[in-house]
Amino acid sequence: MVGDAKPESLLKREKRNEEWELAKKQELKVAKKNIENWKVIYNRAKQYAKEYEAQEKELIQLQHEVKLNGGFYVDPKAKLLFIIQICGINAMHPRTRKILQLLRLRQIFNGVFLKVNKATTNMLHRVEPYVSYGYPNLKSVRELIYKRGYGKLNKQRIALTDNSIVEK
Repeated sequence: MVGDAKPESLLKREKRNEEWELAKKQELKVAKKNIENWKVIYNRAKQYAKEYEAQEKELIQLQHEVKLNGGFYVDPKAKLLFIIQICGINAMHPRTRKILQLLRLRQIFNGVFLKVNKATTNMLHRVEPYVSYGYPNLKSVRELIYKRGYGKLNKQRIALTDNSIVEK
């Protein structure tokens, strides 16, 4: 009976080592999951890059053919629109003010990304004197989101630095 008893310090050390082992296993599991996610993300990005490159080559080829034939080439319609409010709302018609609210432009120099469709183009024509807009490319969208983009995580405003924040 007396030989079975272990000192308290030894019991504590064993318990602590077990906890550390569990924590280490958890960390390894999370690390493996992250590696798998990165592989998927990498492959997807590689595929997108290949698609964009093919589209660009096709566009250049079309422009070249049109130039040789003596015609002119019109770019396909953009799908994304970036709008910035450049005027305040004082002394503005109520309908125009309401359209700005619908476009989520509540303050001067606020900007929003919108899909291009009939409704947004109609609203845009009504508020054209009060906003500035354009069709951004992928590079400028990425730069703008990484520089100025924020998301909410656990009721806190967190800057978007990479896709992992968006996934959460």
